[in-house]
Amino acid sequence: MFKYYFEQVHNVEVWPIISLIIFFVFFVGLIGYVWKMRKDYVEHMGDLPLSDESLNEFQSQE
Repeated sequence: MFKYYFEQVHNVEVWPIISLIIFFVFFVGLIGYVWKMRKDYVEHMGDLPLSDESLNEFQSQE
């Protein structure tokens, strides 16, 4: 069924290549972003749910 629809699309063999390139560029960019993140920022964000300061800020908003 889908084979018929794909036969009607011009240059259908290009789309998987474009999808692979987009997927690869996205994940390489994501790895680069994570690699360049400041360690103190990551530690701060990791400690945020467990810190007393965030609990106090949440309680003061209620």
